[in-house]
Amino acid sequence: MRPITGCEELDLFCQLPYVLNDELADDLAAGRRRPEWMWVALRGDRLLARSAWWSRSVGDTPLILDVVDIEDSASGSDHVDIGVQLLHAAMAATLPNGSRPPEYSRFVPPDWRENAVTRQAVEDRMTVLERTGARFFVERLRLEWRPESPVPEPNGRLVFRPVRDGEELVALMSSVLEGTLDAHGRDDLTRMSVQEAAVRHYEDELARYTSPRDWWRIATLPHGEPVGFVIPARNDYNPIIAYIAVLPSHRGNSYIDDILAEGTRILAEQHVPRIRASTDLGNTPMANAFQRAGYTNFERQINMTWS
Repeated sequence: MRPITGCEELDLFCQLPYVLNDELADDLAAGRRRPEWMWVALRGDRLLARSAWWSRSVGDTPLILDVVDIEDSASGSDHVDIGVQLLHAAMAATLPNGSRPPEYSRFVPPDWRENAVTRQAVEDRMTVLERTGARFFVERLRLEWRPESPVPEPNGRLVFRPVRDGEELVALMSSVLEGTLDAHGRDDLTRMSVQEAAVRHYEDELARYTSPRDWWRIATLPHGEPVGFVIPARNDYNPIIAYIAVLPSHRGNSYIDDILAEGTRILAEQHVPRIRASTDLGNTPMANAFQRAGYTNFERQINMTWS
């Protein structure tokens, strides 16, 4: 059990299939991954298990554990045991002593529960995580819009303007945390104030996007009162709807459809091949809004955390 030596061992690391395999070379070149964060369990030349962390940029600490794979052809529980041993060794060597491990994230097919083979593979990986102290946190829908889907024209109910500055956006982000259905938002509020949670989300994610900030939009009533906002952006991989919300006092009026349409229009005007978005499986109003806007659920995401 050891980390890979560098990009020259990517073929070895990618012997186990996963949707992220095609991104690993670029991630290594950009510093989002490091060889010392990418571990393998080998028996001779045979890859039995692997794990890897991801970060946003050079110099950051591991942000997400997003690769934990075991060879599914092994019989009995041996492959799970190997996965547990590997992850224990990799965590001990990679993460600062006493620190809370980064969240685990896994992309799975949207029908993963209906397929016995896929379900077993997903549950085996979750068992590996559970045996290292993690617990299930949330399942999320991964959504995608394609150019062949129409974008609704503005209906005049709302007016859209650019975000003035970070302070205005953080204030609105603080407001929408009231009654949020987002699991990460609710979890943040168990450990910090509303203001602290909004500032951290803004600084750790939204402020880091290098795509134009004049894409960001505040939605208002015709007389100027804000009702919500949308943050179209581009991350390291895709154009995305990074954040979308309606203020608590204006929920229940279907404004989410108009706001999502505006964010989709902004990115569609850039002639992008796709737009990605995510929302919690339990956030039914948001999931329904994406469906009405022509977004399809192309995969799901399992998140687990350590207490």
